[in-house]
Amino acid sequence: MPDPAVPPTPPVPLSALLAREDLALRRIAGPAAADTVVHWVHTSEMADPYPYLLGGELLLTAGVHIPEAAGSGTYFDDYVSRIVAAGGAALGFGVAPVHDTVPRALVAACDAHGLPLLEVPPQTTFSGVARAVWQLMARARMAELRRVTEAQQSLAAAASRPDPVASVLRQLAQRLGGRAVLYGPEGAEIAGAGRDPGGEVREALARLAEVVQPPASRPASATDSVAGAQLAVYALGAGHGFVLGVATPHRAPGDHTIASVAAVLLSLLTGDQRSGTGAARSAALVRLLLGAPPEEAASLLGGDRWLVVHARPDGDGAPDPVAASALGAALGSALVDPAGDVVRVLVPADRAPEPLPGWTLGVSAAVTPAEWPAADTQAARALARARATRAPLLRHGARPALADLVPPGEAADHARALLAPVTAHPALTETLRAWLSLHGSWDRTAVALSVHRNTVRQRIARCAALLETDLDDPDVRMELWFALRQV
Repeated sequence: MPDPAVPPTPPVPLSALLAREDLALRRIAGPAAADTVVHWVHTSEMADPYPYLLGGELLLTAGVHIPEAAGSGTYFDDYVSRIVAAGGAALGFGVAPVHDTVPRALVAACDAHGLPLLEVPPQTTFSGVARAVWQLMARARMAELRRVTEAQQSLAAAASRPDPVASVLRQLAQRLGGRAVLYGPEGAEIAGAGRDPGGEVREALARLAEVVQPPASRPASATDSVAGAQLAVYALGAGHGFVLGVATPHRAPGDHTIASVAAVLLSLLTGDQRSGTGAARSAALVRLLLGAPPEEAASLLGGDRWLVVHARPDGDGAPDPVAASALGAALGSALVDPAGDVVRVLVPADRAPEPLPGWTLGVSAAVTPAEWPAADTQAARALARARATRAPLLRHGARPALADLVPPGEAADHARALLAPVTAHPALTETLRAWLSLHGSWDRTAVALSVHRNTVRQRIARCAALLETDLDDPDVRMELWFALRQV
């Protein structure tokens, strides 16, 4: 049987057509319709419709072509065998106006050749059957488009999480109902998600991945079927030998589109991009290393005002470089520094950051390049407050205050004198700053500094002893806070 030329619309299960009460169709021969699908409808009264069938049709006939003596010869057997040879999905026989009943010999021939035979009652027109098929196809197409759109959105959201590669693979496996694997340049499995399809399928998928790996002359994708599983592999666009592999129990029309979206996202996450922007970043770095002021180097990057963002993943552990790169992409900047458990990102001021799933963000005020160090401190403090208050994002709130009435030089001299007993101990200074900013909360300060609450109590008690003052006095707290803002 030839493979039908598949149209750009999902097929219609024959069972869905039989379930339409307005059509009142009845299967009277052939196998059960559970696995039979219809790609289109064709009406013909020719004795041999083979030359006019593409495959996958529900062929409708009223039996006009049937000779009077057909029941005693091989006419029906020849007729049905030609439909099956052309790839016809099913045969619908209209009762009336030519025949009162479906010929028994036709029923027997359909049973013999395994072709579903439907009885079309007199009140049901062939055009009505065709219209019902198109309606079911349109509904299936809309459902498929909705499924693809939702999958695209979920994959894009997964790519912005702290573990973007694993998140994209998990989301892809869930959407396709199978297994998704990322292979490295050497063919080893780097990451995977979804249920294990078994050794035979797993090995076949790994072999198929080799088909699309470099050199560049190889295909961008490939498919295969093994042990009832549908396999597909996609070469990731960065050209470094990474491959996305997918194994599913069946292949739906939208699966290729969904997997292609995942391949594009994984290409961005695994690629080492060297664009004009990358060259500008390199030039800016060289200028800074050679002693140029920040504002001169920043001119290569574009923009006069910038935000510094400090980000920390909600889970345990430090983010890897891929997660940090994905965070930068989500914030709209490639200027990313994954320093320990905190990622620092330099973002143009016109791209106001929004909360991102899986991350806690602290955002500085918009500053000029000369003020980047101060903005870095602002972002760090905003992140500490965000973590302490369990807020997904906090921004530094700069506004005029009473402190602005004091000349900066005098304010700095006063702060240094007041805080001299504790400034020799950076841990005490930072603990005092966090504790005051969080209104004396032991628990939230402990969270912000990632220490035990008893450690916070001990440090604050030590500060009180060194400063020889009562930290429960609001006036004292106010003066200390004023001083800490100057150092």
